[in-house]
Amino acid sequence: MVISLPGWAAAPAQAACSGCLCPGNPCKLCPLPPLKDSPDAAQEVGACVRIRESVTPVSKETEPDAHYASLNNAMRECVKNGGDVFMNSRRNPEFPYKHYCKPYLPLKP
Repeated sequence: MVISLPGWAAAPAQAACSGCLCPGNPCKLCPLPPLKDSPDAAQEVGACVRIRESVTPVSKETEPDAHYASLNNAMRECVKNGGDVFMNSRRNPEFPYKHYCKPYLPLKP
């Protein structure tokens, strides 16, 4: 009986995930500023593609002034393309960045 209790307690925690920071990226968030050599760039939605096209991507070697300038431009482009800037205070391996763009996604009927 005690052995089944930990497995039972873990199941609701995974099922209770709601919002944009859930596994599988349900809101199609893209990191701000755009990153050089991003592995998920091919799967980005329209607003994120437009941000990537108009804002210079950064890398870990980018100097701070250029990084913040790129971040400001990316935030502006996110909002201009109908998205919302999302600040991530709970970083994890799937969502390691501080700022994300949450693009507008039409509701499915």
